[in-house]
Amino acid sequence: MFTTLAATLTGGLIALIAIVFIALLLVITNIKIVPQSKAYVVERLGAYHTTWDTGLHVKVPFIERIAKVVSLKEQVVDFPPQPVITKDNVTMQIDTVVFFQITDPKLFCYGVEYPISAIENLSATTLRNIIGDMELDHTLTSRDTINAKIRGILDEATDPWGIKVNRVELKNILPPREIQDAMEKQMKAERERREAILRAEGEKQSQILVAEGQKEAQILSAEADKQAAILHADAVKEAKIREAEGEANAIIAVQKAQAEGIRMINEAQPGEGYLSIKGMEAFAKAADGKATKIIVPSEIQKLAGVATGVKEIVSND
Repeated sequence: MFTTLAATLTGGLIALIAIVFIALLLVITNIKIVPQSKAYVVERLGAYHTTWDTGLHVKVPFIERIAKVVSLKEQVVDFPPQPVITKDNVTMQIDTVVFFQITDPKLFCYGVEYPISAIENLSATTLRNIIGDMELDHTLTSRDTINAKIRGILDEATDPWGIKVNRVELKNILPPREIQDAMEKQMKAERERREAILRAEGEKQSQILVAEGQKEAQILSAEADKQAAILHADAVKEAKIREAEGEANAIIAVQKAQAEGIRMINEAQPGEGYLSIKGMEAFAKAADGKATKIIVPSEIQKLAGVATGVKEIVSND
């Protein structure tokens, strides 16, 4: 009996431990941690229940399930080339790149069956409508306009799907081969035309620079001649001024010397004989000239008589 009771207790304990283990295992396996930039869409009994954001969450076993894990990062989808026809009936291949972001995980999960495929088909339809109203040349030069139009239409159309289209880019625009060849020839001709224009402009600028250089050289030469003439005139003027100053100083010196001589003679009080001799010297200088008439002062005549008498006395001696 005791053996039976012990076996029963042992079996019950084992069952309890098993139940606790299974319960802990269920709790642990239903603890979910939502990482950054992710969102979990949770269904309860097949219907939408809630959306888990970043953090720790516990799921009710057998009742709730994670229907979809949604990335909240910006995503990039490169769609293959789509054939489009322009207004002037030119068929081109254009591939687009769409940058989008999921803003509402619930709408993204339940709004449309295949969101990426829906965006691709919608972008292709929108692109055909826009290109169909534009000619080839306008299409090739209006990428920004086309990108803005497609982005606006896609963003509005995908809003009920919980998707926001941030940017649309036309990756490649490929017209037919014959049009590409014609465009390449046109671009080559345009490059050659621009090259010729630039070469002509360069030659023109070179000639202008040469003429400017010659003009500047002539101006500098004329300025140099002008400065040389001014310096020469200044030198001549300075020489004449110095020569005149020298002559003036010489005259002043002579006058000063004569005045000093007269002063010294006056201070010495010369006699009649000295004055007579000086008069004779002046008379001699006057007689050396070529004048035909000489007026002899009376004082000189008297002195001549005295000189004759002295001469006779000396001869007698």
